Amino acid sequence: MQFTITAVLAFAATAAFAAPLDERQVGLCSSGNPVCCATDVLNLANLDCAPPATTPTSINAFIDGCAAGGQQAKCCLLPILGQALICSDVNPTAA
Repeated sequence: MQFTITAVLAFAATAAFAAPLDERQVGLCSSGNPVCCATDVLNLANLDCAPPATTPTSINAFIDGCAAGGQQAKCCLLPILGQALICSDVNPTAA
């Protein structure tokens, strides 16, 4: 009986301390991967694609970061070796 009470109290004490949150990238693309691409071919294939140079904190920051490098912000399903397949545009949000 005493062990049970002690175990419950120990569990409650450890559960009360929440794990610290890590800074993470915001959900830029609901499906696919966020990439910055130079050339778009009918939204099916994109050339010269790379992940954003810095971790964007918002959708608008993602678009601005890609535009600063002369590229377009895209959400692509299959980024492979600098190319990306089946991509869609990223739309800015109202601030």
